[in-house]
Amino acid sequence: MLRTMLAAAAAMLCASGAALAQNVADFYRNRQVQLIVGYGPGGGYDVYARLVGRHIGKHIPGAPSIVVQNMPGAGSLLSVNYLANTAPRDGTVFGTFARDMALLALLGGNPNVRFDPRTLTWIGTPSSAGDDAYLMFVRKDARLKKIEEATKAGGGVEIVLGGTGEGAAGNDWAVMLRDAVGLNIKLIAGYRDSNALFLPVERGEIDGRSLDYSAVKSSRPHWLTKDSPVRVVLQFGRDTRHPDFPDVPLARDLTKDQAVLALIDLAEVSNTLSRPFAAPPELPADRARALQEAFMAMCKDPEFLAEAEKLRVDVSPVSGPDVLRLIERLAASPPSVLEHMKKIRSQSHKG
Repeated sequence: MLRTMLAAAAAMLCASGAALAQNVADFYRNRQVQLIVGYGPGGGYDVYARLVGRHIGKHIPGAPSIVVQNMPGAGSLLSVNYLANTAPRDGTVFGTFARDMALLALLGGNPNVRFDPRTLTWIGTPSSAGDDAYLMFVRKDARLKKIEEATKAGGGVEIVLGGTGEGAAGNDWAVMLRDAVGLNIKLIAGYRDSNALFLPVERGEIDGRSLDYSAVKSSRPHWLTKDSPVRVVLQFGRDTRHPDFPDVPLARDLTKDQAVLALIDLAEVSNTLSRPFAAPPELPADRARALQEAFMAMCKDPEFLAEAEKLRVDVSPVSGPDVLRLIERLAASPPSVLEHMKKIRSQSHKG
């Protein structure tokens, strides 16, 4: 009897060991991996997600197929909450969401945030915005012709901007520019997603909006032509002017207040997480490493780079471990700066 029990126990241990020893390629072979996008189709995050979805699979051991699924809601908070709490933790699901989600969670105070960014499995970002810029576009027929006119000294001309949900970079920058820098901005938040904001601008329902240069190049290239209905009046998310917009001021050009400049610095660190990709917490270490390595290999793949150039999107990657280090840097910001940012962000969804 004892011999039988020992034999059974040994068999169970062997089976368990075999399961643990299953290599990454065996796990992913003939599998389908879900890539969740926190926004609807057609916007900048969706463009990057589908680009990644077309190329990353061949770099993952076992070459799984990648299926992109849109999960819009609450400025992409719905998707990151799903990744952190509900999605399988086996390496078969990863996703992309707003760059500001990590900062939103670190600041605290939002009961709808149900994740700690330091526990997610960070895969990387294909763009650090090093060759990109966050731009404010305003209709050419709007009253405002240059951003200085929106300051008190310039007469305080009102700009009506559109935004999505809380956590979206456009909302946060708009509120920071309004409440800290002093621009006369009226924010109308709550649009479904980034792509849904193009038409209200073109129809004249709002004066303008803010988004990435790369997203405009891929989603609304005619906004960058001489016949464009809009003009660029401000750039932010970087500490030097983009070479394509040498005459357009930076947000930091509008203030000499050191406390405000510290806020802008904090926002610019967050902006480096331009197009973040992450998987749920607690992935098996070998699968997490395989996804991270596949991501960086993809970013060097000539076919990936050629399609990125065709789509006119920025590729300046940051690895998963380096993304985590950036998030830890955000978390280590001075408490006074974090608290100031928290107050500003608390207004970003109210308009």
